[in-house]
Amino acid sequence: MTAQTNPMPPLKLNLGCSDRRVSGYLGVDICPGPTVDVTVDLRERWPWIDSSVDEILAFDVIEHLPDKIHTMNELFRVLKPAGKILICVPTTDGPGAFQDPTHVSFWHRRSFLYFEDGNIYRERFAKAYGITARFKVLAERVDGSVDGPKLTITLQKPSVCD
Repeated sequence: MTAQTNPMPPLKLNLGCSDRRVSGYLGVDICPGPTVDVTVDLRERWPWIDSSVDEILAFDVIEHLPDKIHTMNELFRVLKPAGKILICVPTTDGPGAFQDPTHVSFWHRRSFLYFEDGNIYRERFAKAYGITARFKVLAERVDGSVDGPKLTITLQKPSVCD
């Protein structure tokens, strides 16, 4: 008789969850709360091991993190090959990016070009800038909100990484 192993359930993170519980996702925030499963300061090295996370939600959180390169590199580091991240961020095309006093980084669709596998900006500047992230863009859209346009972009880590 052979022992059966139970496969590990997918590890899915809801970064900056605040008060929003998403079923099937581990709530991650800097402040403890009823929907927070893990309290983490995302400005530091993230506690998950390399290539251990299946999916990440990052709604209205990356603009609160001061170092774009650190943020994108950590997203890339912790995602499994073929892992996906869904990011929603206010764009600099409207006031929402600038009105919140806790926003410390400012994003536009073109900001992601530096983290896009094969993109001329990434290929030219990644080494000099310390960028290790190299995502494929799966989908993107811009929606209006009372605070201006918000970009929702789905990124995927390549299936095979060097």
